[in-house]
Amino acid sequence: MERVIVIRFGELFLKGKNRDYFESMLIRNIKSALKGVKCAFSRSQGRYFVENFADDDCGELIGRLTRVFGIHSLSVADKVAVRADEDFPEIRQSLVKAAKKAAENTEGKLRFRVTVKRADKRIPMTSAEIAAALGGSVLALGRYKVDLTDYDCDFRVDVRENGVALVYTDVIPGAGGLPVGCSGRGMLLLSGGIDSPVAAYMMAKRGMKIFAVHFASPPYTSDKAREKVAELRDIAEKYAGEIRLFVVPFTDIQLAIHKNCPANMMITIMRRFMMRIACRLAEAHDCGALITGESLGQVASQTVESMTCTGDTATLPVFRPLIGMDKDEIVAIAKKIGTYDTSIQPYEDCCTVFLPKSPVIHPSLASVRKAESPLPVDELVNSALAAVEEC
Repeated sequence: MERVIVIRFGELFLKGKNRDYFESMLIRNIKSALKGVKCAFSRSQGRYFVENFADDDCGELIGRLTRVFGIHSLSVADKVAVRADEDFPEIRQSLVKAAKKAAENTEGKLRFRVTVKRADKRIPMTSAEIAAALGGSVLALGRYKVDLTDYDCDFRVDVRENGVALVYTDVIPGAGGLPVGCSGRGMLLLSGGIDSPVAAYMMAKRGMKIFAVHFASPPYTSDKAREKVAELRDIAEKYAGEIRLFVVPFTDIQLAIHKNCPANMMITIMRRFMMRIACRLAEAHDCGALITGESLGQVASQTVESMTCTGDTATLPVFRPLIGMDKDEIVAIAKKIGTYDTSIQPYEDCCTVFLPKSPVIHPSLASVRKAESPLPVDELVNSALAAVEEC
């Protein structure tokens, strides 16, 4: 009897002739997540397995695997031998062990059922007949009664084609989605706020490899603000894999806008520059899209008109995965993935520098272009790109 972690994938079943490509991405990401923990990875008949690990490492392995996109569910199972000419002694032993554990610290009888999947057709009994036979071992403990519809415990037995069975009770939800890397690359505009790390999570869940750009305005923004963004990147990497982070000095651009442009259009013009710079960086790193944390109507720069004006300077598609979410929904995801507490740390980002009292809410594209016209756009963009640092 061996303890293993069973890994099941979800959407990959739908990929037809391209399934091998998606599976190779998922396997690569699983192996990357397992690095640093002594264990072995194997695959057999539509399942992946983590084997040969210490009991003390099981929780750590589960925690890592539940953050790998493309995994539908996990189970910690006993892997036991099964023969058609025997009365399933090892399966019964595993079931009794699981039943005793489930009954610990409980009073009265527990309701249970045994669910069997029989892929090994050499066994003459049907799945229902095997389940009925195995249920007798659990009933013999005196702590259980059978209830096939309203049960406390579902003891699952998966009889595979290769002479083994997997015995388990719990199915742990995975992260779902698609393996990171199978849907191209995207450049995330990463602020220090709540929204953009969630946007990274949402796009990584759809298989996109994430790069990130942050705009800093020293001395108006501090090193603490930059460290906060790096910490948000590190947390997001637990789901998205490695994220290269580029820091763009933005002070000179903001000072130029402040000096030469109407105050109420400063945020809109500032974001136009961010789009220009982010697109240049994205193209340099083979990214096919920009990603932002914008949510429709959340702030002045996220109205339809404002996003039309800022998107006007983008040379790549702009993905806005949070566009239809309200703040409560975004916060719930931020808390789930562990970025929320870092995001609310009180270190200002460049978007709060020279913030106008009454920013324009419904700008026209013509008026914004006119307001921006005094600026040496190419010179400012090239100067900022020349001073980019990777963090």
